[in-house]
Amino acid sequence: MNSEDVLKALAGVRFGTTALPESGRLSPVVVDPSGRVTVSIGIDPAEAAAAEPVRAAAEAAIRLVPGVSAALVSLTAERAPGSAPARPAPPPAGGMPRPPRAQSIPGVKHIFAVASGKGGVGKSTTAVNLALALKARGLSVGLLDADIYGPSAPKLFGLGGQKPRVISGRILEPLDGYGVQVMSIGFLVEEETAMIWRGPMVMSAITQMLREVAWSELDALVVDMPPGTGDAQLTMAQAVPLAGAVIVSTPQDLALIDARRGVAMFRKVEVPILGIVENMASFACPACGHVSHIFGHGGARAEAEKLGVPFLGEVPLEMAIRETSDSGRPVVAVAPEGPHAASYRAIADRVWERITGGAVSRPAPRIVIE
Repeated sequence: MNSEDVLKALAGVRFGTTALPESGRLSPVVVDPSGRVTVSIGIDPAEAAAAEPVRAAAEAAIRLVPGVSAALVSLTAERAPGSAPARPAPPPAGGMPRPPRAQSIPGVKHIFAVASGKGGVGKSTTAVNLALALKARGLSVGLLDADIYGPSAPKLFGLGGQKPRVISGRILEPLDGYGVQVMSIGFLVEEETAMIWRGPMVMSAITQMLREVAWSELDALVVDMPPGTGDAQLTMAQAVPLAGAVIVSTPQDLALIDARRGVAMFRKVEVPILGIVENMASFACPACGHVSHIFGHGGARAEAEKLGVPFLGEVPLEMAIRETSDSGRPVVAVAPEGPHAASYRAIADRVWERITGGAVSRPAPRIVIE
């Protein structure tokens, strides 16, 4: 089964008077080794309601192709570069314009992102251990791995090779990682599969993992963001009312430059900065105990002061954290009384205080991608 088989099946689906594959609206068909098929249909936003039956028919047609294990068809809409933005709706008579509001997720009280300006700074390890530290406080916690191109949650939670159960229709049941509800694109594709997706497909996948997962009642949903300042970050800011963002950085200047960009991006889309974490802050030699600052020290604290945001704490460069992460046994879960778990718990406490203080919760803005 390949993309040509899928296109043949879609030839019987009409978009208006034209066969869907000939309409010019289909993105490239992606078929992963497990038989999961993903494709998107480009529409004008005004066509959304009328195009939904076409989307459903396309999904049903793909599921009938021999060898297909799952089908995901989404509707996407983009404004052409250089075109005029849509005019905002006029204000109601006698009042100010109503601010757009992102739709909350039923049963989820607080959602916050763990982000970084660049990769390789330990963001995913930090996100997982923060989620477990909040769980240790007695909170009900979920973690959404929003890094479509490089999902880490299956490895970090020791859930590699497991698949979520379909409850009904398109609704998936999250997996359990040490008591944390976990969802990741990594559960839906093979580990070696390269996700060669354009921005609209990435945004659609993140939205569906937010909305089409049977999250139980959660006090907090931690979102492990991909590195950088692109489509995924904008999607999260638009899709849900984020309580804020935690920025993870190492101490050296090169990482701090990108962390600065991350702070600026979240501020631009009106997502509060919960604080900055300095990861890999120091290294204690296991043989002699000498402490070395391999990546420098104190850079993230100084940057937080410069930017006027809270400094949440330091996490050392420690072999035990690396070993437990690689083995799918996060340090907060397997060594909760140790000094490294204590670092994560202290940071989680500060994050939770910031979230529940009430000053950082806000509706997300509506974003137009240029």
